[in-house]
Amino acid sequence: MTVPESLRTLAAGLGHDLVLSEAFRTRRFGPEEISTSREAAVLVLLTDVVDPEVVLIERAAGLRKHAGQIAFPGGAVEAGESAEEAALREAWEEIGLEPSSVTVLGQLPSARIPVSRFHVHAVAAYWSGVGELLPQPGEVAQVLRVPVSALVAPQNRSSWRHASGRTGPGFEVLDPDGATLYVWGFTAYVLDAVLEAGGWAHPWNAARFVKIPSRFLPDISP
Repeated sequence: MTVPESLRTLAAGLGHDLVLSEAFRTRRFGPEEISTSREAAVLVLLTDVVDPEVVLIERAAGLRKHAGQIAFPGGAVEAGESAEEAALREAWEEIGLEPSSVTVLGQLPSARIPVSRFHVHAVAAYWSGVGELLPQPGEVAQVLRVPVSALVAPQNRSSWRHASGRTGPGFEVLDPDGATLYVWGFTAYVLDAVLEAGGWAHPWNAARFVKIPSRFLPDISP
């Protein structure tokens, strides 16, 4: 596989605990827990350009779980599927991404979502960025394509503290209409790890805590 120059550092860094923040490391399952967890996968999709775009979704407001939150395309792994197959299937179902247009780079170390006990695999991949990604009505409110340069800008980064006591990295991103959205929780942990693995991360003030906007807080725990 020939990896685009802009993504070679990311491809080499995937799978290593060294790229994970402390917040992500606390999400790791112990060996005794993995057999009792449910498997899920998300697709961390980037474009193969000098300033890659990361594809995120805003989940529909009417969903029973994580409504309105910013996330990666993804969901539960079905019987007989690999994590890679599940991530690609979910992206096809949620945003109309043709699996044949995607090249998988690898995976980050898997992690857990405490409330659901999902054992989540983050599958990193790239595509040309050509063509429209269409949100699935009822599941996805909108599709976001956020440049890495915007994600690593120190002014767009902050930390959050949830009522549960959990903390972690957060990101402010703009939707196509210029509205500010806040990325936190597991999605932000993964973004933080991807930026580190890709060699893109800039120093930022992790001591600057912001309040998570109420519209992105539909669940009891992150």
